[in-house]
Amino acid sequence: MYAAVAVVAGLALLSYSGGWLVDGAVSLARSLNVSSVVIGAVVLGFGTSAPELVVSTIAAWQGNPALGVGNIVGSNVANLTLILGSAGLITAVNLTPSVIRRQAPLSTVSVALFALLVIDGTLSRTDGIILSVLLVGAILLISLKTPSEGVESSAPMQISALKSLFKAIGGLIGVLAGAHFAVDGATTLAERWGLSGGFIGFSLVAVGTSLPELVTAVVAARRGETGLIIGNLFGSNVFNSLAVAGAMGLVGAGKIGDPSLTGFGIGAMLVVVVLAYCLGVRNARISRTDALLLLMVYATVTAILAVV
Repeated sequence: MYAAVAVVAGLALLSYSGGWLVDGAVSLARSLNVSSVVIGAVVLGFGTSAPELVVSTIAAWQGNPALGVGNIVGSNVANLTLILGSAGLITAVNLTPSVIRRQAPLSTVSVALFALLVIDGTLSRTDGIILSVLLVGAILLISLKTPSEGVESSAPMQISALKSLFKAIGGLIGVLAGAHFAVDGATTLAERWGLSGGFIGFSLVAVGTSLPELVTAVVAARRGETGLIIGNLFGSNVFNSLAVAGAMGLVGAGKIGDPSLTGFGIGAMLVVVVLAYCLGVRNARISRTDALLLLMVYATVTAILAVV
């Protein structure tokens, strides 16, 4: 009973605190005249990936790397199926030329590199160093402006930079606390139910840590800010694959110990990334039909992983 309560409480705290972290980070970035592209792909991408970063790193530190890697794989899959599909049901999600030329390919390559490093069933410190170096290059590439990408001025700054900073810090503290409860509870549930840490990470924990992305995407879809959705989701996958996995490697994740996750799970993640990219590039948009397909893919992958 305690484990279930810990998971629910931890995920709730992660979701609420993640919102504070994202709001504070976005407000701070806008007060510093950061472009909308950087806000969507870097600030929101990193901010909404903070729960994955903390949960996966703590899991690796506590000797449960399968839970952490499952969280990364599950979050990457959920971003481009469950979340993108949910947003696409509300409104068609358009892809800008910048997303098609730079952010989407970068996200795809980042996920592929992560998959290449963990498909052998281990995540070493050397892997962590490689991913961390690649992360720096990815941030620089995402941050490059094209002539059409200026500073977003349609949403004026409502709160001071100092208040935004404190809000972001408060959100980060909440994310850390929520991650601690979620990891402890999820590990206990996996042992009690006889499920692998990888599946628990892929399903329960990944959906919980992806709630900030889901909330951000749904709100942006309702407001018609579809560019922000794509920047957030592709940016989040870059940070999941490079920053989160890199941090796990640096703390010495080691042997993952879940063949179904590093086999079928990794393969399904690669298929989902390519599918979402092809659907988006085909007509430079994700239609409602595409959204339904993505949601069906998520349900199918999760069901198969539960039994393999």
